[in-house]
Amino acid sequence: MERQYFVYILASQKNGTLYIGVTSNLPKRIWEHKSDQVDSFTKRYSVKDLVYYEAYTEPESAILREKRLKKWERAWKLRLIEEKNPEWEDLYPKII
Repeated sequence: MERQYFVYILASQKNGTLYIGVTSNLPKRIWEHKSDQVDSFTKRYSVKDLVYYEAYTEPESAILREKRLKKWERAWKLRLIEEKNPEWEDLYPKII
């Protein structure tokens, strides 16, 4: 099986604080955020709901996408989330 890399967006709540990250193990990384395993931005601001993610086969593509998304205007990020997840549902249960 081909390895996958993921760009993901976490939110504190609908239209709340956002966090964008990249990982090669999405379920494990989201669990780390949810269980406050790392003293980080997501822990400080309670940003724990997986509201969006994309899969890539090349790590360079995922890293480039993450960097680009981080530079986007907030309104563009919100629109991206709402196109795929209009209810801002926490997608974590669907990936484990």
